[in-house]
Amino acid sequence: MNERFSISQLYPHAIPPAAPRSSGKSPVTERPGAASFQNALDQELVKFSHHAEVRLKQRGIRIQPEQMVQIANAVDKAASKGAKDSLIIMKNVALIVNINNKTVVTALDEHSMKDNVFTKIDSAIVLST
Repeated sequence: MNERFSISQLYPHAIPPAAPRSSGKSPVTERPGAASFQNALDQELVKFSHHAEVRLKQRGIRIQPEQMVQIANAVDKAASKGAKDSLIIMKNVALIVNINNKTVVTALDEHSMKDNVFTKIDSAIVLST
């Protein structure tokens, strides 16, 4: 079973409410910044595998909306360089991302990163948060 969940299912309080899908009617006014983040989610710029979502929950990792945008930008940049599988490090979190599928395959917290060897990656991205 390879179910995929959206970040809004994992962290419903960290994500601005979804705007109704456009049906040709006038746009809905939202909080500043909420629309761009919601657009990123709607376009599914980055997905999380079931395994990654389990790891996020187990390790108490919370990814904020602005971090999701940074991750999506890092994935796009890695793709432009020809990367296939990347390690993304931000603050106290490491993510292994399949760039072609734009899917986070696992997540590690600071404790899990120590003394760990990352294999089967071809690139690394360090984000400042």
